[in-house]
Amino acid sequence: MDDLIRRSARELADLLQSGAVSAREVAVAHLDRIAEVDERVHAFLHVDRAHTLTQADDIDARRRAGEQMGPLAGVPLALKDVLAMRGQPTTCGSKMLEGWRPPYNATVVQRLLDNDIVILGKTNMDEFAMGSSTEHSAYGPTHNPWDLTRIPGGSGGGSAAALAAFEAPLAIGTDTGGSIRQPAAVTGTVGVKPTYGAVSRYGLVALASSLDQPGPCARTVEDTAMLHMAIAGHDPKDSTSLDMPWPDMVAAAQRRDLAGVRVGLVRELGGEGFQAGVRQRFDEAVALLTSLGADVVEVSCPSFDYALAAYYLILPSECSSNLAKFDGMRYGLRVGDDGDHSVEQVMGLTRAAGFGPEVTRRIMLGTYALSSGYYDAYYGSAQKVRTLIQRDFDAAFATCDVLISPTSPTTAFPLGSKLDDPLSMYLQDVATIPVNLAGNAGMSLPIGLAPEDGLPVGLQIIAPIKGDARLYEVGGALEAALHAAWGHGILAEAPAL
Repeated sequence: MDDLIRRSARELADLLQSGAVSAREVAVAHLDRIAEVDERVHAFLHVDRAHTLTQADDIDARRRAGEQMGPLAGVPLALKDVLAMRGQPTTCGSKMLEGWRPPYNATVVQRLLDNDIVILGKTNMDEFAMGSSTEHSAYGPTHNPWDLTRIPGGSGGGSAAALAAFEAPLAIGTDTGGSIRQPAAVTGTVGVKPTYGAVSRYGLVALASSLDQPGPCARTVEDTAMLHMAIAGHDPKDSTSLDMPWPDMVAAAQRRDLAGVRVGLVRELGGEGFQAGVRQRFDEAVALLTSLGADVVEVSCPSFDYALAAYYLILPSECSSNLAKFDGMRYGLRVGDDGDHSVEQVMGLTRAAGFGPEVTRRIMLGTYALSSGYYDAYYGSAQKVRTLIQRDFDAAFATCDVLISPTSPTTAFPLGSKLDDPLSMYLQDVATIPVNLAGNAGMSLPIGLAPEDGLPVGLQIIAPIKGDARLYEVGGALEAALHAAWGHGILAEAPAL
């Protein structure tokens, strides 16, 4: 079992294709691992062993029959619980949707199934994807496999922790302001936020519709690229979906030199407030990029200084609008439906019982920002800042192929240490938020352990809109060089659970 769970998705795919192992054997190994460690990690909210094994057995039967299979056929995956999966619980980490089983699949889920990927279960997350630590889940926090007293990032900490704990070789996350990349950084895994519109949002329970983006997560750059190829592509069910061909991300990930690549070091992302060990590992990675042939230059994006403030007006405003549908009337939780309460009272009681404090805070912020007399001053002004950030990116990419920064200003912090300080929590996404505001593509990959605490540090690569393949070119080359220097991948050093 230990041998199978520590294999990459590419290695598992090769073993499955050769017939050396069956999809059932691979699924059982990961299900047993979940049973062994997840009581301590709490990466998963729901695992249906029988359903998973039925998927695996079907893949084995079709492979034996000679049917053409997807490149990742039989490889297991952990699915963030914000994506609808037919007949399976979809809670978004909230009591508001407890017991809801969608009658349809999100497009991402359907593409996973069409590619014969085995879905192990639904992973924990901050409620309705609002948070940077997965402590805002109504079902309890997820723990970082590197140190169970620390956070795994958020909002997709469950997916990242499942990878780091070797409970799954692949995972799906969603990224609204860093919810794929920041968990990847603090768990020593790889996470990609694709260009906005590259991966369908149909069936994704919306937080902020102009910012949300599903994306692939894995333990290696190549595995992430393989998953990216499986889920990307035009979807007529999503009006924001890009109708264009995408280059081969897997081939891009196999690049090993960066001669002729111009890398922009963003001056505004990485100074004051960034942990010393994070800066040290980042500086070492920059030197390694230079040794690979990259031309590293400093660029300035001055509007990034206002990104956090703009984001926390735009996101709550869209959140306030999107979450209005959770009223206790149509599906999910309903409180006070005893004949003694009016419809308005039932709505109020349901929302009071179903929404946690962080969700309530953001709904109130957004409702205020959108209210009469304040719309132009707050939401309207934030959108103007968003335009300035997009222009800064355009100027930077006029001279650079990619931009880089630390992914997160710190390594994983102790559970509970920031719950009473929302601003401190929000600052964890200071480097990732500009990418969502502009719609660009971004990746986080591990670059070593911080000397102060021995915890993972992530480097963020940012590509232009529709330039997702550049993430994999630079990420693949840097990862290969780091692994050659270390003699192994970063997770080989992770403490055993």
